Amino acid sequence: MFRLIHIAIDEARRGMQNNHGGPFGAVIVKDGGIISTAHNEVLSSKDPTAHAEILAIRRASQQLGKFDLSDCEIFTTSQPCPMCFAAICWARIKRIHYGTTTEEVAIAGFDDSHIYNIIKGEQTAEVEFTIIQREACLELLQEWDNKTDKQMY
Repeated sequence: MFRLIHIAIDEARRGMQNNHGGPFGAVIVKDGGIISTAHNEVLSSKDPTAHAEILAIRRASQQLGKFDLSDCEIFTTSQPCPMCFAAICWARIKRIHYGTTTEEVAIAGFDDSHIYNIIKGEQTAEVEFTIIQREACLELLQEWDNKTDKQMY
């Protein structure tokens, strides 16, 4: 287990040294074998979603040819942010091993407490929401509901 978190640490360090992004790395494992590794690539890709966990999930899904990673575990250098945690849930990964807490990474400048506060209803989002074309979008949902060959995920 310690070997796997150290692979995530090495991956994070490689990303930092190459100015790809922050100090974050992740490893996805199935049956003790490494399926994918990734580090934060927000800076190099100019993609705010290019967190280590997200990239590791994408690579593991491609490697395994499936979106259900319930038979996998993830090792990550820090407690996943809300976006990464949501992606881990969507991937159905059941076990997360992490090295540092959200409070510890906040000290290093990666503070996502405002997102948690919004989720808990303790703070309002600085985002404006507008519902448009509701009926057309409801029709789309109805089409999905009626689709006989749909595959749920």
